[in-house]
Amino acid sequence: MIKSVFVSSCALIDAQSRVLLAKRPQPKPMAGLWEFPGGKIESGESPKSALIRELREELAIDADVSALSPLTFTSHDYGDVHLLMVLYECRKWAGQITAVEGQTLRWVEPVRLHDHPMPPANPPLLARLVSLLKSH
Repeated sequence: MIKSVFVSSCALIDAQSRVLLAKRPQPKPMAGLWEFPGGKIESGESPKSALIRELREELAIDADVSALSPLTFTSHDYGDVHLLMVLYECRKWAGQITAVEGQTLRWVEPVRLHDHPMPPANPPLLARLVSLLKSH
């Protein structure tokens, strides 16, 4: 039986339309790959409340629910786990972004997102994100 995992992730976008990526640290699975900040939706959480919690835990920032706009989603079968991930965009938050979990952080121009190796579920999200950023 395949376990389903639900994840909320966020494309934090700065004033120069760059996107924040985080490099998965050791000893996490898929360490060394780049991803959008976020994490698993726990029982009883909405996707937005999970994302607000994850941003606080991972980056020490506070995002208001009204600042999170759903952008796209992806679904990927990892064999023993099926992942469903929602990607939100966020352009406004409070606090200084800090790598709380020791992860490497990098602001990336949209045309450079594909240059960063990501877990298999993430690349399908990039087309919609790059399209959004080109239109702004």
